[in-house]
Amino acid sequence: MDGIKHIIAVASGKGGVGKSTVTVNLALALAAQGYRVGVLDADIYGPSQAQMLGVEEGTRPQPAGENAFMPLQAHGLKAMSMAFLVNSRDAMVWRGPMVVGAFQQMLNQTQWGELDFLLIDMPPGTGDIQLTLAQKVPVSGAVIVTTPQDIALLDARKGIEMFRKVNVPVVGVVENMSLYKCESCGHEAAIFGTGGGERIAQEYATKVLGRLPLAMSIRELADSGKPTVVSSPESDESQTFAEIARQVADSVMGTQQSGPTISFSE
Repeated sequence: MDGIKHIIAVASGKGGVGKSTVTVNLALALAAQGYRVGVLDADIYGPSQAQMLGVEEGTRPQPAGENAFMPLQAHGLKAMSMAFLVNSRDAMVWRGPMVVGAFQQMLNQTQWGELDFLLIDMPPGTGDIQLTLAQKVPVSGAVIVTTPQDIALLDARKGIEMFRKVNVPVVGVVENMSLYKCESCGHEAAIFGTGGGERIAQEYATKVLGRLPLAMSIRELADSGKPTVVSSPESDESQTFAEIARQVADSVMGTQQSGPTISFSE
């Protein structure tokens, strides 16, 4: 991993807020700005990056020596996911140590080569993989994805608190599904509430990196394996992702984290 300059964790306290969609589009936006980018799908139980990147079912990484393998290439990104190693219908009925072992293998035994950014699509919650990442990897920063909904914000706070406790800087918050605009009549509705991202950013002295709409096109393009940034680069949504990418790059460029120190107390 010596060739990786910056590792960015994209996280949320709960599932269903669009974290993986934000990860893949953020990675593509960084690549569009000239950076060398990789994506690691750390959600062992529910990997989704393979489908979002349009990797055909059954595609497997090529071995590189005895104990390593090459990442797959998709839309100019280097990618690794549990979905590349098992059948998509196989349930990973594993306990925590097995999950952590799989994560460490994908992270450390993938021949990433030279990368400016490695984005890690984190699983929901604040469990084994999150702690292992903080202990074992020099993370440059974390991006928190949430919706404006109060229930989502409760869990987003836990994600921010976790990164603060292990001395990983939070780059900012992405507020997803912030507004719905009817394609037929143009009526706008804040289905999940308003101002949630701003409130949590102020509470933790960070910033809102961007607000993304609840748009059918974002979901459809991600499901089809051609995410918004590559399918509709001139769209308003792609421009938002581009601005988020610029802020993330500006925040971590020139920073080198030596890795946090983990301690436990009452």
